[in-house]
Amino acid sequence: MVARRRGSMVRRAAYAAVGSLVVGLLSVLPASPAAAATGQISGLAGKCVDVAGASSANGTAVQLYDCNGTGAQQWNVSSDGTIRALGKCLDVTGNSTADGAVLQLWDCTGGANQRWVVTAARDIVSIAADKCVDVTGNNSANGTRLQIWTCTGAANQKWSAPATGGGDPSPGGFVVSEAQFNQMFPGRNPFYTYSGLTAALSAYPAFAKTGGDTVQRQEAAAFLANVNHETGGLVHVVEQNTANYPHYCDWGQPYGCPAGQAAYYGRGPIQLSWNFNYKAAGDALGIDLLNNPWLVQNDAAVAWKTALWYWNTQSGPGTMTPHNAMVNQRGFGETIRSINGSLECDGRNPAQVQSRVDAYQRFVSILGTTPGANLYC
Repeated sequence: MVARRRGSMVRRAAYAAVGSLVVGLLSVLPASPAAAATGQISGLAGKCVDVAGASSANGTAVQLYDCNGTGAQQWNVSSDGTIRALGKCLDVTGNSTADGAVLQLWDCTGGANQRWVVTAARDIVSIAADKCVDVTGNNSANGTRLQIWTCTGAANQKWSAPATGGGDPSPGGFVVSEAQFNQMFPGRNPFYTYSGLTAALSAYPAFAKTGGDTVQRQEAAAFLANVNHETGGLVHVVEQNTANYPHYCDWGQPYGCPAGQAAYYGRGPIQLSWNFNYKAAGDALGIDLLNNPWLVQNDAAVAWKTALWYWNTQSGPGTMTPHNAMVNQRGFGETIRSINGSLECDGRNPAQVQSRVDAYQRFVSILGTTPGANLYC
């Protein structure tokens, strides 16, 4: 049984509710994409993503327009995450992650605001903002500016784009196969299904999809190694020390604890606890976890989504999210700091740190890659 630690930062820190799920990325783009497909990107009313005036000048508006087959509508969709036309990149103005930030053409810089994922559901998602390419005002008139907006599934966010085979965050593209998952967790609780994990991946399309193959495998291994430690090898679904259950209600929050004083105990792969964490995670995922925290222990996909929410959006006691730590090559040790560093890092509990490192080294071996540097915190 994994020892539950009073004060784990996943449970303690009062995280602000997440309105925009910002997933950073600072890796440098290669000069030539490894795999790409070129063609039109069509969407609302059958119209195309178009560079205004066919101008290649920095700052040129990207808009909706009748499809005409010109170079202004020929987009190179690459497996490295860039979408290019006229030799420049599709770019979110001002590096903004806010709803309504407009799209433009700009020199390719390697910035996170120029990285995209084309999903199986036909969304084009900004990796930096975790928001969708959107036709402003649902207006199909020629010249309507394109922007990023919180993904809604509406028709003005659906696109038919050239397929590269490299940017689809569908379960079939996950770097961990079901056989490898089973090898990692031979004694796991049947609740923690592989299908539950893969069903949750669409909530955070940048996870294990950013950077090259090595970085993607390292991030998946790092996530699963920390989850392994938190749950005793994916054995425990709920916190084992029931005496702690009443402690995780902060009545100082304006929304209180509507599910009950003892309802917000640790659950799921990351052992989500406290009413404010259930509120923040639920708001981010569009699930009412504040009133129904039991979903985390009854629905495998929801449980995995809460773990991915923390991994991709929360810094905890660290200075960056675990996702950023891995894709920016800060090392596995930095993920430990972001999850429980105030209790384990800087010599506070080396045995717990070693447990996480051992699992990580085992998992990268299973995935056929190397662990990288900076394993300890």
